[in-house]
Amino acid sequence: MTHDIIIIGAGPAGLSFARLLAGAGLDILLIEKQSEKILANPAYDGREIALTHLSHKLMTESGMWSRISSKDISLIKDAKVLNGDLENPLYFDHRKSGKENLGFMISNHHIRRAAYEVCKPFKNIKLMTGEEVAHVSTGLNSGEVTLKNGKKLTAKLIVAADSRFSATRRMMGISTDMRDFGRTCIVCKMKLDRDHDDTAYECFFYDRTLAVLPLNGRYCSVVITIATDDAHLVLDQGKAEFGREITERMEGRFGKMTLDTELFPYPLVGTYADKFYANRYALMGDAAVGMHPVTAHGFNFGLRGAATLANEIKTAHDLGLDFGSEDVLCRYHSAHRHATLPLYLGTNALVGLYTKTTPLAKLARKALLSLGQHIPPAKKMIMNQLTEAS
Repeated sequence: MTHDIIIIGAGPAGLSFARLLAGAGLDILLIEKQSEKILANPAYDGREIALTHLSHKLMTESGMWSRISSKDISLIKDAKVLNGDLENPLYFDHRKSGKENLGFMISNHHIRRAAYEVCKPFKNIKLMTGEEVAHVSTGLNSGEVTLKNGKKLTAKLIVAADSRFSATRRMMGISTDMRDFGRTCIVCKMKLDRDHDDTAYECFFYDRTLAVLPLNGRYCSVVITIATDDAHLVLDQGKAEFGREITERMEGRFGKMTLDTELFPYPLVGTYADKFYANRYALMGDAAVGMHPVTAHGFNFGLRGAATLANEIKTAHDLGLDFGSEDVLCRYHSAHRHATLPLYLGTNALVGLYTKTTPLAKLARKALLSLGQHIPPAKKMIMNQLTEAS
């Protein structure tokens, strides 16, 4: 069976890419190992996604934003970054950004459901679920995907959106910088006794990092990053004990904090592909760039990459050119690398510094926050990078 484009992976990045290409009239096939029932109604997984203004724009254009209830969209108006304790934060004021807020918070399962729903009406987008890819290869004019059941599919372009541990990326011989941070991210939702004022807190304590991110009402998303060997110290806590510890760490500024969900652990591994394409093959989403969550850019980069690749393909197709050619994929690679590499490297350096507790590291941590606080251009540059507001 032949298609124009085969997308491996129907997560939010793969589905968003398909939707952004829907109007081009191309025959698109998505291959996904999960069932369609799960795609249509994904379960809550603890992850609340911080979205930039660019992501808001792209999700609005694709129709995804309107499919998410306003009660499920929270605002981040301001942000505070703290080092070691809760004193002297680096403060990001949304009024200085020229926007009404710094960003948005939406639960991952709402994003996944919306991405699925906006693709369903298009007859040129087909979804093949419950199938796994066994092999990928490409030739001069097309690529071939072999499923585990032996079925073979061909397309002018194969696009992989199959996670930061992409199996097809290895099949295509694309080497990848992979960094195991040796840490686990533990996420949950908590109920508060006091208002959070739509302010996000990123607290770099000396034994762990604690993010408290505002959700609608008196609720917040809590994100703990801790050495994997110590993760049991958090995961083995009872509900009351966990609530007391987080309340104490935040010095009671939200009143009593009560665990509202289970604790969801995720291992932290950062990845960055050396190239985002090979012959008749492109990488996107986490398969291209898998970010540490401290700067909250994972899905934002996935959505940006989807838009960049879709625009390159549509431009070539409108001109009657080969949209799967090396020239098209190389332009996507260059643009996406330019947009993502500085923040990927900067995030890894930041994480490296803020997980060290030596006297020299503590001094450097303090100096870095002071730099952002007292040099307005540096602070504005950081804010623009994190919000994608300009």
